[in-house]
Amino acid sequence: MRAALVTGAGRGLGLAIARSLAGRGIAVVVSDVDGDAAARGATAIGTGARPLTLDVTDAGACATAAREVAEREGSLDLWVNNAGVLHPGLAFDQDEAERRQMLEVNAVGTFNGTIAAIEVMRRSGSGHVINVVSLAGLVAAPGEVAYSASKHAAIAFTLGTLIDLRRSGVKGIHLSAVCPGGIWTPMLHETIDDPEGAASFAAGMQSPDRVAEKVMAVVDRPRPLVSIPRWRGAYVRLYDTFPSLALRLLPLALADARRRQLRFKRKLERQAG
Repeated sequence: MRAALVTGAGRGLGLAIARSLAGRGIAVVVSDVDGDAAARGATAIGTGARPLTLDVTDAGACATAAREVAEREGSLDLWVNNAGVLHPGLAFDQDEAERRQMLEVNAVGTFNGTIAAIEVMRRSGSGHVINVVSLAGLVAAPGEVAYSASKHAAIAFTLGTLIDLRRSGVKGIHLSAVCPGGIWTPMLHETIDDPEGAASFAAGMQSPDRVAEKVMAVVDRPRPLVSIPRWRGAYVRLYDTFPSLALRLLPLALADARRRQLRFKRKLERQAG
């Protein structure tokens, strides 16, 4: 049986990905820094899932988890770095603790999981690491600058490590950076009233299950970089390529994102009523 580990899988997108993998007959480790959430997630999935408390900022814990999955299941075929945190706000107004947490979870946590998985996968010569990044990793997202910086680092590490594998003659291990737009998960629930979090709503809000379907397509056909939706990836790259133009258009883009944020809030209120 193939085996996978998903980080940040106690809820939201991570749980949706873990559920999709288990539905394919893959033995899935539902890991989360919140052990209770991991246990609830594994229970909800049922057959083929087991929980694990894992802090992705601990490199040693990630290495141990990768080895244990391979020893228990006979292989480690897929590792999904999904754990992430977001603190919206102006870059110069955020405190050092918020900036550090985003860098350590979103960037260093991705580094740790990627290296831990590769160390095990190199023994068999095969495997796949999928790093859930964000469209914010492709552009300097206003209101989410430190978050965006941490995601830029995750993309650079993903693509650079893939190049290093190929340079070293390793052909059977794949790395993919998946960059979705906003997903209605607990990470964004607290930003619904925050104008600084409007950028997450700019492309419309996606469901965890819908994005998980797209991730399964990457499982089936590994690619280095995937944007969800694809058109939005091309759009934000245009902004990143021409920063002077982006600065001039920024007021219009932010106003549109804020309208989408408020529209989505009203939709939730109607559903609740």
